[in-house]
Amino acid sequence: MTVTPAKSDRAYAPALRKAAPTEAAGYAAFAESVFANTEGEIPPKYRELIAIAVALTTQCEMCLESHTKAAHEAGATREEIAETTFVTAALRAGGAYTHGMKAMRVLDGLQE
Repeated sequence: MTVTPAKSDRAYAPALRKAAPTEAAGYAAFAESVFANTEGEIPPKYRELIAIAVALTTQCEMCLESHTKAAHEAGATREEIAETTFVTAALRAGGAYTHGMKAMRVLDGLQE
């Protein structure tokens, strides 16, 4: 089956919400409680920078778009978003490094 992208994936959001309205409403309420919370200890700009870091890690293009826009609207600078990118990259690299240690442990187990 060939899928031709005639329109953006975002255009399918209403269909997805209609197909699972209870779950979609729960997701929307949860996201709203997290990102609309201006009374919490973490200010909105930092919530959005965290979201950018997670979006970079999960490689979710739609999250990256929406949270970069929201971070900008919350006052995040180009430099803050750039630094967030490199903090994320360091953590991703650290994950590979620590999993390399697991690979060494597995190898040791094979040699017993």
